[in-house]
Amino acid sequence: MKPAAARSLMLCSALGTLLAVTTQAHAAVQTYGPVRAKESLSQIAYNLRPEKTRLCTYQTIAALYRANPDAFAGSPEHIKPGSVLRVPEAQDIVAIPEAEAYAVFHGTSVENAPAVKPVRQAKQPDAPVPVATPMPRPALKAEVAMAPPAAVPTTAPVQGAPDIRRRTGEQRQVPGDTEPLPDPNRMSRLAPVAAPDAWKEWEVAPIPDRWRLLNTLGLVPQHWYDPYNQNTYKADKPIRHGDEFINLSVIADTVYEYRRLPVPVGPQGSNDPNENGIFGGERQTLFNVNLILSAVYIKGDTTFKPPEYELHLTPVLNYNYTTAEEAGALNIDPGKGRYRSDQFIGLQEAFVDYHLRNVSDRYDFDSVRFGIQPFSTDFRGFLFQDNQLALRFFGTRDNNRWQYNVAWIRRLEKNTNSGLNDVRVKPRNDDTYVFNLYRQDFPVLAFTSQLTVAHNRNRENGEQFYDDNGFLQRPAAIGTETPRKYQVTYFGYNGDGHFGRLNLTMSTYLAIGRQDRGVFADKVQRIRGKFGAAEASYDLDWLRLRASAVYASGDHNPYNNTATGFDAIFENPIIAGADTSFWIRQAVPLIGGGGVTLSQRNGELADLRSSKDFGQSNFENPGLILIGLGADADLMPQLRLSGNFNHLWFDSAQTVALARNQELHSNSIGWDLSTALIYRPFFTQNIIFRLSGAMLIPDDGYRALFPDKYQYSVLGNLILTY
Repeated sequence: MKPAAARSLMLCSALGTLLAVTTQAHAAVQTYGPVRAKESLSQIAYNLRPEKTRLCTYQTIAALYRANPDAFAGSPEHIKPGSVLRVPEAQDIVAIPEAEAYAVFHGTSVENAPAVKPVRQAKQPDAPVPVATPMPRPALKAEVAMAPPAAVPTTAPVQGAPDIRRRTGEQRQVPGDTEPLPDPNRMSRLAPVAAPDAWKEWEVAPIPDRWRLLNTLGLVPQHWYDPYNQNTYKADKPIRHGDEFINLSVIADTVYEYRRLPVPVGPQGSNDPNENGIFGGERQTLFNVNLILSAVYIKGDTTFKPPEYELHLTPVLNYNYTTAEEAGALNIDPGKGRYRSDQFIGLQEAFVDYHLRNVSDRYDFDSVRFGIQPFSTDFRGFLFQDNQLALRFFGTRDNNRWQYNVAWIRRLEKNTNSGLNDVRVKPRNDDTYVFNLYRQDFPVLAFTSQLTVAHNRNRENGEQFYDDNGFLQRPAAIGTETPRKYQVTYFGYNGDGHFGRLNLTMSTYLAIGRQDRGVFADKVQRIRGKFGAAEASYDLDWLRLRASAVYASGDHNPYNNTATGFDAIFENPIIAGADTSFWIRQAVPLIGGGGVTLSQRNGELADLRSSKDFGQSNFENPGLILIGLGADADLMPQLRLSGNFNHLWFDSAQTVALARNQELHSNSIGWDLSTALIYRPFFTQNIIFRLSGAMLIPDDGYRALFPDKYQYSVLGNLILTY
């Protein structure tokens, strides 16, 4: 043999030896893993068994268990997730004795291991299977009653018929295999399901009504103090006759507010010896608590059918405490000091709702409601939103696509310091007649359109009214200070919904009417006012971006025959930050121009009224233009952060200049910046905490009327609801 050939042969022999050693070493350390969280030893053994028999499955279980003691928590049923198992050789697995394999699987000793059951021979079907006689069906009864369980007759298996009854894992067999299958529930750590009881034909179980079925079965707990589960006092179950319900609610609404805004010096002079002008100390604080108690009685049959009638009663207990730096700011009498504490009980709801009729099989209906009740003329409270004495007819048509309201509203006097209804005194001589019509999915799907006609007739021209603090409210202390009457009709279109991902709310009104005399001119005037507002928003996952715009026309010439300013009946607007905004939240007094305010508390219109609660509408006002941007960020499911940036202008400053007897060179009011943090710890409305802050950065028009200082407010609000 040549030397080269000999060397090649020796090299091949060495490589073969090395490959054999490597293969043997790899086989010796064959592993499986890591074990997944829901994986069981039975499943692993079934996949790794060298022979496809049940005995080999048990042998593989025993081999893996004994080769990896650290991978188990005491028994084969408790394999540790993440473990890496060493897999024994195939010859070592099949060499495990049968009794030992069964003992490991069942967790017993070799002597106590269960014996292997022989394979059951299949029976040949050589005879027909008799049909069991069906049991007689019991007669129907008004009340379900079931007798004690009786022995159920069974049919013995017929010789030659196949046994199709369900068998356990140990009994299931396949041809050619003498070993029973392992119980799949045992090694998968699943508890076996108990076999059902014998069928019961009758059992006595009286049930008062279907509402108490869950309680009768003991499935749902009930406590009078728990509003989260089924509760009789939250109208989840009837109190009697199966169709009479009661809903009780308690709300504690607490507000603390710190603010700085212009305050006039009283006739007696300022408390600060360094102040010698008409502007005094600006800091004020307010602590206000409303305890709202609500009881609703409902007479009705089902969830989908409208109730036959409802009774609502909502008294509100109020306590308020206010401080100011100037005596005379809280009461006309400076001797009352700079602190005011007051309490009052108001009635915010007291009405009956009667269901007149159903007009379709989809429960379109007509109803009537009379009493002190909530009502809003539009989606955002631009024209009228309050709880007042009213007679209202309302209903639906075409499967709720059409909705209508016809209402007469007589305004009640308010309590001065709480703002609640005061039913102790005579109602105001102010009536509003409203008709509005809603159409869902018009002009596109998911958008609701509404047409509104509202007529406001005010006849408070023969009286003077002073509030509880001694300030004149009617007529307003501005211009001629003469009692007047007016009637005005509002024609409006409102829409709310979305176009794709763009949410849109809009409102437009045209005010046409007549007043017997003007605020500045003692002559009859026509009323021609215009209003428009819109807010669009766009959702980006957890962030909502908003853009807002408001226009209310102003009066350019208070001495002519037409008042072109727009004013509402009783506004509570929800736009541009709502009461988070400084301009909307605070009532800024027109110091040196009479006993009126530029804007009202919880109002956006610059209408020069004495107050929203007591004053008459004023159509000789400067009007307002608002453009704003905002955002709502859901930082967590229970935490929301909101911000608003609004710029404000007068539409026309002629009336303000006339009231102050000074010339204004700018209509710009300034920037209104606000932010709010809303926290709901339980993801519900039962506990809500809100902390907000707002600042008005004055521009030329505002600085011409007030000192050049930033105005601000900080508000904390806690609402607890049962």
